[in-house]
Amino acid sequence: MIQPPSRRTALLLLACAAWPAHASEDADRARRALEKGEIRPLDEVLRAARAAVPGDVVAVDLKRDDGQWRYKLRILGTDGKRRSVKVDAGSLKILDEDEDD
Repeated sequence: MIQPPSRRTALLLLACAAWPAHASEDADRARRALEKGEIRPLDEVLRAARAAVPGDVVAVDLKRDDGQWRYKLRILGTDGKRRSVKVDAGSLKILDEDEDD
């Protein structure tokens, strides 16, 4: 007889099933913002961030805070240190840069 999954397993399966939908929603939001001219293309954002902090971009997150679109990028610098860089998604202005712990 097949046993029902434990509560923990069921929650994990539910979370995994919901993740692609969330990623798809994020992509749709970003695409709409780009089409409206609210944000710049990702390749331009990456160039601006790498100009401020040379290295490899290892993570990108787009959020809307106080009516402004902002990218947060994590960059593995050429010196081996991880840094976070916040970029205004419309103007490409570097808003903040700090070293990760």
